[in-house]
Amino acid sequence: MKNFITILTISLALFVSPIIAQDNPAEIPETATLNEASTPAELEGKDAPKTEEGEGGKEVENPNPTFDYGATSGADSGDTAWMIVATALVLLMTIPGLSLFYGGLTRRKNVLSVLVQCFACAAVMSLLWVIYGYSFATSGDGRFFGDLSVAFLKGVGPGSMSGSIPESVFITFQMTFAIITPALIVGAFAERMKFSAVMIFLVIWFTFSYCPVWHMVWTFDDDGNGIGYLAKVHEAIDFAGGTVVHINAGIAALVACIVLGKRKGFPDKPMPPHNVPFVLIGAALLWVGWFGFNAGSALTAGNQAGMAQLVTQVATAAAAFAWMMVEWFKRGKPTAVGIATGAVAGLVAVTPASGSVGPMGAIAIGIAAGVVCYWASTSLKKALGYDDSFDVFGVHGVGGIVGALLTGVFAISADGSEMIKNQVSGQVISVIVTIAWSGVIAFIAIKIADVCCGGIRSSEDDETEGLDLADHGEDGYQL
Repeated sequence: MKNFITILTISLALFVSPIIAQDNPAEIPETATLNEASTPAELEGKDAPKTEEGEGGKEVENPNPTFDYGATSGADSGDTAWMIVATALVLLMTIPGLSLFYGGLTRRKNVLSVLVQCFACAAVMSLLWVIYGYSFATSGDGRFFGDLSVAFLKGVGPGSMSGSIPESVFITFQMTFAIITPALIVGAFAERMKFSAVMIFLVIWFTFSYCPVWHMVWTFDDDGNGIGYLAKVHEAIDFAGGTVVHINAGIAALVACIVLGKRKGFPDKPMPPHNVPFVLIGAALLWVGWFGFNAGSALTAGNQAGMAQLVTQVATAAAAFAWMMVEWFKRGKPTAVGIATGAVAGLVAVTPASGSVGPMGAIAIGIAAGVVCYWASTSLKKALGYDDSFDVFGVHGVGGIVGALLTGVFAISADGSEMIKNQVSGQVISVIVTIAWSGVIAFIAIKIADVCCGGIRSSEDDETEGLDLADHGEDGYQL
Protein backbone atom coordinates (compact mmCIF):
# COMPACT_ATOMS: atom_id res chain seq x y z
CA MET A 1 0.00 0.00 0.00
CA LYS A 2 2.80 2.44 0.93
CA ASN A 3 4.68 1.71 -2.30
CA PHE A 4 1.50 2.20 -4.32
CA ILE A 5 0.86 5.61 -2.77
CA THR A 6 4.44 6.69 -3.38
CA ILE A 7 4.42 5.58 -7.01
CA LEU A 8 1.01 7.21 -7.64
CA THR A 9 2.12 10.55 -6.15
CA ILE A 10 5.33 10.65 -8.18
CA SER A 11 3.49 9.69 -11.37
CA LEU A 12 0.91 12.45 -10.92
CA ALA A 13 3.51 15.09 -10.15
CA LEU A 14 6.02 14.21 -12.85
CA PHE A 15 3.97 12.95 -15.77
CA VAL A 16 0.31 13.90 -15.63
CA SER A 17 0.84 17.55 -14.75
CA PRO A 18 3.07 18.41 -17.74
CA ILE A 19 0.70 16.62 -20.10
CA ILE A 20 -2.30 18.58 -18.86
CA ALA A 21 -0.32 21.81 -18.95
CA GLN A 22 0.52 21.18 -22.61
CA ASP A 23 -3.08 20.39 -23.49
CA ASN A 24 -4.36 23.45 -21.64
CA PRO A 25 -1.82 26.24 -22.06
CA ALA A 26 -2.08 29.18 -19.72
CA GLU A 27 -3.94 32.17 -21.01
CA ILE A 28 -1.58 35.11 -21.42
CA PRO A 29 -3.00 38.40 -20.17
CA GLU A 30 -2.80 41.50 -22.27
CA THR A 31 0.05 42.82 -20.16
CA ALA A 32 2.22 39.79 -20.90
CA THR A 33 3.80 39.24 -24.30
CA LEU A 34 5.79 36.54 -25.99
CA ASN A 35 9.03 36.86 -27.89
CA GLU A 36 7.29 36.39 -31.20
CA ALA A 37 7.91 38.18 -34.50
CA SER A 38 6.50 41.70 -34.49
CA THR A 39 6.35 44.54 -36.94
CA PRO A 40 8.94 47.32 -36.69
CA ALA A 41 6.30 49.65 -35.31
CA GLU A 42 5.39 47.17 -32.58
CA LEU A 43 9.06 46.75 -31.70
CA GLU A 44 9.71 50.45 -31.29
CA GLY A 45 11.13 51.05 -27.82
CA LYS A 46 11.50 47.31 -27.19
CA ASP A 47 14.25 44.80 -27.55
CA ALA A 48 14.07 42.94 -30.84
CA PRO A 49 12.98 39.31 -30.64
CA LYS A 50 15.68 36.68 -30.78
CA THR A 51 16.27 35.33 -34.26
CA GLU A 52 18.38 32.66 -35.86
CA GLU A 53 20.58 32.94 -38.92
CA GLY A 54 19.24 30.96 -41.85
CA GLU A 55 20.56 30.17 -45.31
CA GLY A 56 22.38 33.01 -47.03
CA GLY A 57 22.86 34.85 -43.75
CA LYS A 58 19.19 35.88 -43.57
CA GLU A 59 17.61 36.12 -40.15
CA VAL A 60 14.54 33.97 -39.55
CA GLU A 61 11.99 33.88 -36.75
CA ASN A 62 12.87 31.76 -33.73
CA PRO A 63 10.67 28.66 -34.04
CA ASN A 64 10.58 28.22 -30.23
CA PRO A 65 9.84 31.62 -28.68
CA THR A 66 10.00 31.86 -24.88
CA PHE A 67 8.07 34.00 -22.45
CA ASP A 68 9.47 37.50 -22.03
CA TYR A 69 9.28 38.36 -18.34
CA GLY A 70 10.76 41.78 -19.10
CA ALA A 71 7.67 42.71 -21.12
CA THR A 72 5.17 41.90 -18.35
CA SER A 73 3.53 44.66 -16.37
CA GLY A 74 0.79 45.07 -13.78
CA ALA A 75 2.50 43.62 -10.70
CA ASP A 76 3.28 46.10 -7.94
CA SER A 77 6.95 45.65 -7.18
CA GLY A 78 6.61 46.66 -3.52
CA ASP A 79 3.69 44.33 -2.85
CA THR A 80 5.38 41.51 -4.74
CA ALA A 81 8.66 41.90 -2.87
CA TRP A 82 6.89 41.90 0.50
CA MET A 83 4.80 38.83 -0.37
CA ILE A 84 7.86 36.87 -1.48
CA VAL A 85 9.46 37.66 1.89
CA ALA A 86 6.22 36.82 3.75
CA THR A 87 6.06 33.46 1.95
CA ALA A 88 9.59 32.62 3.07
CA LEU A 89 8.70 33.63 6.64
CA VAL A 90 5.68 31.34 6.75
CA LEU A 91 7.70 28.42 5.37
CA LEU A 92 10.25 29.19 8.10
CA MET A 93 7.47 28.59 10.62
CA THR A 94 7.26 24.90 9.69
CA ILE A 95 10.84 24.16 8.75
CA PRO A 96 12.58 24.74 11.06
CA GLY A 97 10.30 26.60 13.52
CA LEU A 98 7.54 24.12 14.30
CA SER A 99 9.94 21.21 13.74
CA LEU A 100 12.28 22.44 16.48
CA PHE A 101 9.43 23.39 18.80
CA TYR A 102 7.89 19.91 18.57
CA GLY A 103 11.28 18.20 18.38
CA GLY A 104 12.33 19.72 21.68
CA LEU A 105 9.10 18.64 23.37
CA THR A 106 9.59 14.97 22.46
CA ARG A 107 11.60 12.40 24.31
CA ARG A 108 15.07 11.87 22.85
CA LYS A 109 14.19 8.58 21.15
CA ASN A 110 11.45 10.23 19.06
CA VAL A 111 12.99 13.51 17.98
CA LEU A 112 13.70 12.45 14.39
CA SER A 113 10.22 11.03 13.91
CA VAL A 114 8.65 14.42 14.62
CA LEU A 115 11.18 16.30 12.48
CA VAL A 116 10.57 13.93 9.57
CA GLN A 117 6.79 14.23 9.88
CA CYS A 118 7.03 18.03 9.63
CA PHE A 119 9.49 17.81 6.74
CA ALA A 120 7.29 15.28 4.94
CA CYS A 121 4.32 17.64 5.30
CA ALA A 122 6.33 20.33 3.53
CA ALA A 123 7.00 17.97 0.63
CA VAL A 124 3.64 16.21 0.29
CA MET A 125 1.39 19.24 0.83
CA SER A 126 3.39 21.32 -1.65
CA LEU A 127 2.66 18.74 -4.35
CA LEU A 128 -0.99 18.29 -3.39
CA TRP A 129 -1.54 22.05 -3.33
CA VAL A 130 -0.44 22.57 -6.94
CA ILE A 131 -2.01 19.32 -8.21
CA TYR A 132 -5.53 19.92 -6.86
CA GLY A 133 -5.54 21.73 -3.49
CA TYR A 134 -5.31 25.28 -4.84
CA SER A 135 -8.14 24.62 -7.25
CA PHE A 136 -10.34 22.76 -4.73
CA ALA A 137 -9.91 25.55 -2.18
CA THR A 138 -10.04 28.73 -4.25
CA SER A 139 -12.07 28.13 -7.42
CA GLY A 140 -15.75 27.63 -8.16
CA ASP A 141 -18.88 29.24 -6.75
CA GLY A 142 -19.99 26.42 -4.44
CA ARG A 143 -20.88 27.19 -0.84
CA PHE A 144 -18.85 24.34 0.69
CA PHE A 145 -16.51 22.99 -1.99
CA GLY A 146 -14.41 24.41 -4.77
CA ASP A 147 -13.96 22.64 -8.08
CA LEU A 148 -11.09 21.27 -10.15
CA SER A 149 -11.14 23.89 -12.89
CA VAL A 150 -7.64 24.99 -11.96
CA ALA A 151 -6.28 21.50 -11.18
CA PHE A 152 -2.58 21.18 -12.05
CA LEU A 153 -2.64 25.01 -12.14
CA LYS A 154 -4.48 24.94 -15.44
CA GLY A 155 -4.64 28.44 -16.88
CA VAL A 156 -2.04 29.84 -14.50
CA GLY A 157 0.80 31.36 -16.46
CA PRO A 158 3.84 33.52 -15.71
CA GLY A 159 1.79 36.64 -16.41
CA SER A 160 -1.26 35.66 -14.34
CA MET A 161 -2.17 38.12 -11.61
CA SER A 162 -3.88 37.94 -8.22
CA GLY A 163 -4.64 41.50 -7.23
CA SER A 164 -1.41 43.48 -7.33
CA ILE A 165 0.91 40.45 -7.15
CA PRO A 166 1.67 37.59 -9.55
CA GLU A 167 -0.66 34.66 -9.02
CA SER A 168 2.41 32.44 -8.69
CA VAL A 169 3.35 34.35 -5.53
CA PHE A 170 -0.17 34.04 -4.10
CA ILE A 171 -0.19 30.30 -4.83
CA THR A 172 3.14 29.82 -3.07
CA PHE A 173 2.09 31.98 -0.11
CA GLN A 174 -1.06 29.94 0.42
CA MET A 175 0.95 26.75 -0.12
CA THR A 176 2.90 27.53 3.04
CA PHE A 177 -0.41 27.69 4.96
CA ALA A 178 -1.36 24.31 3.50
CA ILE A 179 2.00 22.97 4.74
CA ILE A 180 1.87 24.16 8.33
CA THR A 181 -1.77 23.34 9.06
CA PRO A 182 -1.45 19.53 8.79
CA ALA A 183 1.99 19.75 10.40
CA LEU A 184 0.41 21.28 13.50
CA ILE A 185 -1.69 18.15 13.99
CA VAL A 186 1.27 15.78 14.35
CA GLY A 187 2.04 17.21 17.76
CA ALA A 188 -1.11 15.63 19.21
CA PHE A 189 -0.25 12.01 18.41
CA ALA A 190 3.55 12.28 18.51
CA GLU A 191 5.57 9.28 19.70
CA ARG A 192 2.96 6.60 18.98
CA MET A 193 1.56 6.66 15.42
CA LYS A 194 2.95 4.83 12.39
CA PHE A 195 4.56 7.11 9.85
CA SER A 196 2.56 5.58 6.98
CA ALA A 197 -0.68 6.14 8.90
CA VAL A 198 0.30 9.75 9.61
CA MET A 199 0.77 10.46 5.92
CA ILE A 200 -2.48 8.83 4.80
CA PHE A 201 -4.46 10.52 7.56
CA LEU A 202 -3.06 13.97 6.76
CA VAL A 203 -3.61 13.64 3.00
CA ILE A 204 -7.28 12.74 3.50
CA TRP A 205 -7.81 15.45 6.10
CA PHE A 206 -6.11 18.07 3.93
CA THR A 207 -8.33 17.17 0.98
CA PHE A 208 -11.69 17.06 2.72
CA SER A 209 -11.27 19.42 5.68
CA TYR A 210 -8.55 22.01 5.04
CA CYS A 211 -9.53 22.80 1.45
CA PRO A 212 -13.33 22.99 2.04
CA VAL A 213 -12.98 25.15 5.18
CA TRP A 214 -10.59 27.40 3.23
CA HIS A 215 -13.27 27.68 0.55
CA MET A 216 -16.08 28.40 3.02
CA VAL A 217 -14.17 31.19 4.77
CA TRP A 218 -11.86 32.81 2.23
CA THR A 219 -13.55 32.60 -1.17
CA PHE A 220 -14.80 35.96 -2.46
CA ASP A 221 -15.75 37.36 -5.86
CA ASP A 222 -13.98 40.23 -7.59
CA ASP A 223 -16.20 42.75 -5.79
CA GLY A 224 -15.32 41.41 -2.36
CA ASN A 225 -18.60 39.60 -1.80
CA GLY A 226 -18.43 36.26 -0.04
CA ILE A 227 -18.88 33.07 -2.05
CA GLY A 228 -18.16 30.39 0.54
CA TYR A 229 -20.82 29.50 3.09
CA LEU A 230 -19.27 31.16 6.15
CA ALA A 231 -18.13 34.23 4.23
CA LYS A 232 -21.43 34.80 2.43
CA VAL A 233 -24.11 33.66 4.85
CA HIS A 234 -22.53 34.53 8.20
CA GLU A 235 -19.93 37.15 7.18
CA ALA A 236 -17.32 35.37 9.29
CA ILE A 237 -14.12 37.33 9.92
CA ASP A 238 -10.89 35.38 9.69
CA PHE A 239 -8.05 37.53 8.47
CA ALA A 240 -5.20 35.01 8.56
CA GLY A 241 -6.48 31.59 9.63
CA GLY A 242 -8.10 31.35 13.07
CA THR A 243 -10.74 28.96 11.77
CA VAL A 244 -9.10 27.74 8.56
CA VAL A 245 -5.79 26.85 10.21
CA HIS A 246 -5.93 26.71 14.00
CA ILE A 247 -9.42 25.55 14.98
CA ASN A 248 -9.42 23.22 11.98
CA ALA A 249 -6.10 21.63 13.00
CA GLY A 250 -6.79 21.73 16.74
CA ILE A 251 -10.03 19.77 16.48
CA ALA A 252 -8.48 17.19 14.15
CA ALA A 253 -5.64 16.83 16.66
CA LEU A 254 -8.07 16.21 19.52
CA VAL A 255 -10.01 13.58 17.58
CA ALA A 256 -6.82 11.83 16.43
CA CYS A 257 -5.23 11.61 19.88
CA ILE A 258 -8.45 10.32 21.46
CA VAL A 259 -8.96 7.63 18.80
CA LEU A 260 -5.29 6.65 18.91
CA GLY A 261 -5.14 6.40 22.70
CA LYS A 262 -2.54 7.44 25.25
CA ARG A 263 1.20 6.93 25.05
CA LYS A 264 2.59 3.97 26.91
CA GLY A 265 3.00 5.06 30.54
CA PHE A 266 0.97 8.26 30.26
CA PRO A 267 0.12 9.95 32.64
CA ASP A 268 1.84 7.96 35.39
CA LYS A 269 5.34 8.06 33.89
CA PRO A 270 7.03 11.47 33.53
CA MET A 271 7.63 12.46 29.90
CA PRO A 272 9.57 15.75 30.06
CA PRO A 273 10.87 17.54 26.97
CA HIS A 274 14.29 16.26 26.01
CA ASN A 275 15.62 19.62 24.72
CA VAL A 276 14.12 22.81 26.15
CA PRO A 277 16.49 25.10 24.17
CA PHE A 278 15.01 23.57 20.99
CA VAL A 279 11.55 24.53 22.27
CA LEU A 280 12.57 28.14 22.85
CA ILE A 281 14.39 28.42 19.52
CA GLY A 282 11.41 26.91 17.71
CA ALA A 283 8.98 29.28 19.44
CA ALA A 284 11.21 32.24 18.56
CA LEU A 285 11.23 31.21 14.89
CA LEU A 286 7.45 30.83 14.99
CA TRP A 287 7.12 34.31 16.49
CA VAL A 288 9.28 35.88 13.77
CA GLY A 289 7.68 33.85 11.00
CA TRP A 290 4.20 34.83 12.15
CA PHE A 291 4.75 38.35 10.85
CA GLY A 292 4.66 36.79 7.39
CA PHE A 293 1.60 34.76 8.38
CA ASN A 294 -0.48 37.71 9.64
CA ALA A 295 0.97 40.81 7.98
CA GLY A 296 1.39 38.85 4.76
CA SER A 297 -2.32 38.04 4.73
CA ALA A 298 -2.97 41.67 3.78
CA LEU A 299 -1.47 40.67 0.40
CA THR A 300 -0.07 44.20 0.07
CA ALA A 301 2.72 46.20 1.66
CA GLY A 302 0.31 48.80 3.01
CA ASN A 303 -1.30 50.17 6.17
CA GLN A 304 -3.21 46.98 6.99
CA ALA A 305 -0.02 44.93 6.87
CA GLY A 306 1.67 47.42 9.19
CA MET A 307 -1.13 47.28 11.74
CA ALA A 308 -1.28 43.47 11.50
CA GLN A 309 2.41 43.36 12.35
CA LEU A 310 1.95 45.62 15.37
CA VAL A 311 -1.03 43.77 16.85
CA THR A 312 0.68 40.42 16.28
CA GLN A 313 3.65 41.57 18.35
CA VAL A 314 1.68 42.98 21.28
CA ALA A 315 -0.84 40.12 21.46
CA THR A 316 1.99 37.59 21.55
CA ALA A 317 3.80 39.52 24.26
CA ALA A 318 0.61 39.78 26.33
CA ALA A 319 -0.12 36.05 26.05
CA ALA A 320 3.44 35.03 26.94
CA PHE A 321 3.37 37.34 29.97
CA ALA A 322 -0.10 36.14 31.06
CA TRP A 323 0.87 32.44 30.80
CA MET A 324 4.09 33.12 32.72
CA MET A 325 2.26 34.88 35.55
CA VAL A 326 -0.48 32.25 35.85
CA GLU A 327 2.10 29.44 35.88
CA TRP A 328 4.23 31.33 38.40
CA PHE A 329 1.20 31.71 40.68
CA LYS A 330 -0.03 28.12 40.23
CA ARG A 331 3.28 26.23 40.27
CA GLY A 332 5.63 28.55 42.06
CA LYS A 333 8.02 28.94 39.13
CA PRO A 334 7.69 30.26 35.57
CA THR A 335 9.05 27.70 33.11
CA ALA A 336 10.79 28.18 29.79
CA VAL A 337 8.39 25.79 28.07
CA GLY A 338 5.49 27.70 29.60
CA ILE A 339 6.44 31.14 28.35
CA ALA A 340 7.23 29.72 24.90
CA THR A 341 3.84 27.96 24.75
CA GLY A 342 2.10 31.12 25.95
CA ALA A 343 3.68 33.08 23.11
CA VAL A 344 2.38 30.56 20.58
CA ALA A 345 -1.10 30.81 22.15
CA GLY A 346 -1.04 34.57 21.61
CA LEU A 347 0.08 34.19 18.01
CA VAL A 348 -2.78 31.77 17.41
CA ALA A 349 -5.45 33.93 19.03
CA VAL A 350 -4.56 37.17 17.25
CA THR A 351 -4.44 35.47 13.83
CA PRO A 352 -8.13 35.89 12.88
CA ALA A 353 -8.25 39.42 14.33
CA SER A 354 -4.95 40.78 13.02
CA GLY A 355 -6.55 42.59 10.11
CA SER A 356 -9.33 44.28 12.07
CA VAL A 357 -8.24 45.09 15.64
CA GLY A 358 -6.01 47.72 17.20
CA PRO A 359 -3.21 47.36 19.74
CA MET A 360 -5.39 47.57 22.87
CA GLY A 361 -7.81 44.98 21.52
CA ALA A 362 -4.81 42.79 20.65
CA ILE A 363 -3.52 43.01 24.23
CA ALA A 364 -6.92 41.92 25.53
CA ILE A 365 -6.97 38.99 23.10
CA GLY A 366 -3.44 38.01 24.11
CA ILE A 367 -4.18 38.04 27.83
CA ALA A 368 -7.35 36.01 27.32
CA ALA A 369 -5.46 33.48 25.19
CA GLY A 370 -2.64 33.11 27.71
CA VAL A 371 -5.01 32.43 30.62
CA VAL A 372 -7.57 30.25 28.80
CA CYS A 373 -4.99 28.17 26.90
CA TYR A 374 -3.06 27.53 30.12
CA TRP A 375 -6.27 26.22 31.69
CA ALA A 376 -7.08 24.08 28.63
CA SER A 377 -3.58 22.60 28.46
CA THR A 378 -3.49 21.70 32.15
CA SER A 379 -6.80 21.49 34.03
CA LEU A 380 -9.10 20.63 31.10
CA LYS A 381 -6.65 18.09 29.67
CA LYS A 382 -6.28 16.39 33.05
CA ALA A 383 -10.03 16.37 33.71
CA LEU A 384 -10.90 14.80 30.35
CA GLY A 385 -7.94 12.41 30.41
CA TYR A 386 -6.83 12.62 26.77
CA ASP A 387 -3.16 12.50 25.75
CA ASP A 388 -2.53 15.47 23.47
CA SER A 389 1.25 15.11 23.42
CA PHE A 390 2.18 18.75 22.77
CA ASP A 391 -1.17 20.45 23.58
CA VAL A 392 -2.19 21.10 19.99
CA PHE A 393 -5.85 21.30 20.97
CA GLY A 394 -5.17 23.29 24.12
CA VAL A 395 -3.15 25.91 22.26
CA HIS A 396 -4.32 25.91 18.65
CA GLY A 397 -7.88 24.65 19.05
CA VAL A 398 -8.79 26.62 22.17
CA GLY A 399 -6.60 29.60 21.24
CA GLY A 400 -8.20 29.71 17.81
CA ILE A 401 -11.68 29.67 19.36
CA VAL A 402 -10.79 32.47 21.80
CA GLY A 403 -9.35 34.57 18.99
CA ALA A 404 -12.22 33.92 16.58
CA LEU A 405 -14.85 34.91 19.14
CA LEU A 406 -13.02 38.05 20.30
CA THR A 407 -12.54 39.08 16.67
CA GLY A 408 -16.28 39.76 16.78
CA VAL A 409 -15.83 42.02 19.81
CA PHE A 410 -12.85 44.30 19.05
CA ALA A 411 -12.50 46.44 15.94
CA ILE A 412 -11.24 49.74 14.56
CA SER A 413 -13.93 52.33 13.77
CA ALA A 414 -14.22 54.36 10.59
CA ASP A 415 -12.30 57.26 12.13
CA GLY A 416 -9.40 54.99 13.11
CA SER A 417 -10.15 54.69 16.83
CA GLU A 418 -10.57 51.36 18.60
CA MET A 419 -14.04 50.26 19.60
CA ILE A 420 -16.17 47.42 20.95
CA LYS A 421 -18.59 45.96 18.42
CA ASN A 422 -21.16 43.19 18.35
CA GLN A 423 -20.47 40.78 15.54
CA VAL A 424 -20.14 37.67 17.64
CA SER A 425 -22.99 35.64 16.14
CA GLY A 426 -21.24 35.08 12.81
CA GLN A 427 -18.05 34.16 14.64
CA VAL A 428 -19.88 31.64 16.83
CA ILE A 429 -21.37 29.96 13.76
CA SER A 430 -18.00 29.82 12.03
CA VAL A 431 -16.44 28.19 15.10
CA ILE A 432 -19.22 25.61 15.40
CA VAL A 433 -19.15 24.72 11.70
CA THR A 434 -15.36 24.35 11.70
CA ILE A 435 -15.40 22.18 14.83
CA ALA A 436 -18.07 19.87 13.44
CA TRP A 437 -16.57 19.67 9.95
CA SER A 438 -13.00 19.02 11.02
CA GLY A 439 -14.02 16.58 13.75
CA VAL A 440 -16.07 14.38 11.42
CA ILE A 441 -13.47 14.40 8.63
CA ALA A 442 -10.65 13.64 11.07
CA PHE A 443 -12.52 10.65 12.49
CA ILE A 444 -13.24 9.25 9.03
CA ALA A 445 -9.67 9.89 7.87
CA ILE A 446 -8.08 8.13 10.81
CA LYS A 447 -10.35 5.12 10.35
CA ILE A 448 -9.38 4.89 6.67
CA ALA A 449 -5.70 5.12 7.64
CA ASP A 450 -6.30 2.35 10.17
CA VAL A 451 -7.62 0.05 7.45
CA CYS A 452 -4.90 0.95 4.92
CA CYS A 453 -2.02 0.43 7.37
CA GLY A 454 -3.29 -2.56 9.31
CA GLY A 455 -3.59 -0.38 12.39
CA ILE A 456 -2.52 3.18 13.00
CA ARG A 457 -0.66 2.71 16.24
CA SER A 458 2.99 1.74 16.50
CA SER A 459 3.62 -1.58 18.23
CA GLU A 460 4.44 -1.58 21.91
CA ASP A 461 8.00 -2.67 21.13
CA ASP A 462 8.42 0.16 18.62
CA GLU A 463 7.05 2.67 21.09
CA THR A 464 9.45 1.44 23.74
CA GLU A 465 12.44 1.48 21.39
CA GLY A 466 11.47 4.85 19.93
CA LEU A 467 10.08 5.79 16.53
CA ASP A 468 13.40 7.19 15.31
CA LEU A 469 14.78 3.68 14.93
CA ALA A 470 11.47 1.90 14.40
CA ASP A 471 10.20 4.11 11.54
CA HIS A 472 13.34 5.63 10.08
CA GLY A 473 16.24 3.38 11.09
CA GLU A 474 18.19 6.31 12.47
CA ASP A 475 19.04 7.71 15.87
CA GLY A 476 18.75 11.41 16.55
CA TYR A 477 21.86 11.53 18.69
CA GLN A 478 25.12 9.58 18.63
CA LEU A 479 26.28 10.01 22.21
